[in-house]
Amino acid sequence: QVQVEESGGGLVQAGGSLRLSCAASGDIFSVNHMGWYRQAPGKQREWVATVTSGGSTNYADSVKGRFTISRDNAKNTVYLQMNSLKPVDTAVYYCNADIRLRLGAWGGYWGQGIQVTVSS
Repeated sequence: QVQVEESGGGLVQAGGSLRLSCAASGDIFSVNHMGWYRQAPGKQREWVATVTSGGSTNYADSVKGRFTISRDNAKNTVYLQMNSLKPVDTAVYYCNADIRLRLGAWGGYWGQGIQVTVSS
């Protein structure tokens, strides 16, 4: 079994910063892409950023220049440093990891989500 767990959310004022963490654990052989998505109230879940196992990154235009995604392969952990936060960034943030199990199967695993609220 695999567990994916986010941490680090909370309430912050506009212009402030937060750092999210997401750790994958369990019967893991390797982890490929890791990424962050978010879902605001009344909206569909949207992609935020992705980092490959080699460290290549991609960002949604809405967060480019403000958010930084990184990972620690030894810990199977991905981070999202969020700076210059805006009220529109308020959402539940989800971690997603592309994981190969020790038995060989690949799968996409989601965390339970963590709330980020940015006040104006």
